[in-house]
Amino acid sequence: MATVSDASRPLRITALAGGVGGARFLRGLLAHLAAATDPARRGAAVTVVSNTADDVTLHGLRVCPDLDSVMYTLGGGIDEVRGWGRSQETSGVAAELAAYGAEPSWFTLGDKDIATHLVRTRMLAEGATLSEVTAHLCERWRPGVRLLPMTDDVVETHVDLAEPDGSTRRVHFQEWWVRLHAAVPALALEPVGAATARPAPGVLEALREADVVVLPPSNPVVSIGTILSVPGVREALVATPAPVVGVSPVIAGAPVRGMADACLAAIGVPTTAAAVAGLYDDFLDGWLVAEEDEPPVRAGLHVRRRPLLMSSPQATADLAGAALDLALELRPAERAA
Repeated sequence: MATVSDASRPLRITALAGGVGGARFLRGLLAHLAAATDPARRGAAVTVVSNTADDVTLHGLRVCPDLDSVMYTLGGGIDEVRGWGRSQETSGVAAELAAYGAEPSWFTLGDKDIATHLVRTRMLAEGATLSEVTAHLCERWRPGVRLLPMTDDVVETHVDLAEPDGSTRRVHFQEWWVRLHAAVPALALEPVGAATARPAPGVLEALREADVVVLPPSNPVVSIGTILSVPGVREALVATPAPVVGVSPVIAGAPVRGMADACLAAIGVPTTAAAVAGLYDDFLDGWLVAEEDEPPVRAGLHVRRRPLLMSSPQATADLAGAALDLALELRPAERAA
């Protein structure tokens, strides 16, 4: 059986990713691979399993934020300043909806972005699966990876919030994240539908047959965590002979981007690189942490200190290269030891 050291064929790399941070890391990974002198890296095939529990239906349109962020970022259509949505976007439709008093008003759909959601919603209504829709959309964007939703079934993260009268209110994750900016402490986060969901076609095979599995610095609770909540995914990661290497989304006790600390607090986990690594303890082989952070200590876990800020295209490519370097140092036999 071929191993990760087999130079006779291109590497098979599988990544689990959320939205903005995961998409930017993946762009750096593709840049690193394109610049590599090693033929196995330069010709690598990358499969991305994307979180779909952020998905939401707004104004009758099915919106898949993480799938779209990866697709737009790798396809050259992302708004680089915001990190999400389309470049050179306008909001004429949103202004008209506001004039009608149509809710929700706290989630703005851009005019160009709406076209993506219209195509997706129509195809889903006609009986296509989310996997089929995603493949169709990628025919336009050509992201350079095989982009797979974690599941074709509907999974949505819901958040329980405490009301002043002592009662509990449940909202969609997007309302908590976008409207409330995660400022209201969450009592619980639940990926509704995950327990009965099935991995999308190709997901388990991509994990079982990979030479390397990478966890970009995506939100460990509502991005990577929800992918792991789909039955069979965590088990496939535990069983895969490929080294599994992750990049910490935390630097010096704070999330690199976004509000992952609010999500970690909701599940009672400290915002530290070591604590996040503990969420992946049963399958993680390698972990990149910031130079100032205390590394997790666990037999069999290989930790490297690296600059983690994706502050430039080169810094991002270097970070992705460091994750791949660490993975290629680890052999299947070593993992089993």
